[in-house]
This record gives sequence, C-alpha cells and structure tokens, in this order.
Amino acid sequence: MTSQPGVQPDRIDVNDPQELERWAKKLDASAEQLRQAVQAVGERAADVEMHLKGARASTNSDRVKELGG
Repeated sequence: MTSQPGVQPDRIDVNDPQELERWAKKLDASAEQLRQAVQAVGERAADVEMHLKGARASTNSDRVKELGG
C-alpha cells in the first residue's frame, strides 16, 4: 500500500471521506464513531484504535458473568 506524499499513514483525516471510509473498515467502526474518537484522543490511528477498543471492551465482571461465575 502506498501513501500520498506528505500524508502520514498513521493519521486519520476525518475530513477526507475516502480515508474515513478506509479507516472505518479497518477499525470496524462507523464514520461517526471515528469522528468522535478523533475528537476525543486526536488523529493518531493507534490512539483512535485503543479508544474504540476501550469503548467496546467488556469489564472483568461482565466476563465473569459470561463464564457463569
């Protein structure tokens, strides 16, 4: 995969519809979720990914309930 000159591949530009769609697919999130995540943590893809995973992560007590504990 090649990137455009001057574009940092680990940055999410929410103003670029094609890039937003690509990152949404890659991170399994909606465009709106990406916009909110970028607003919350900045445009670094790694930070956005951690924010999205954290927002969807289950708590330890949720996991215990799932396991029948």
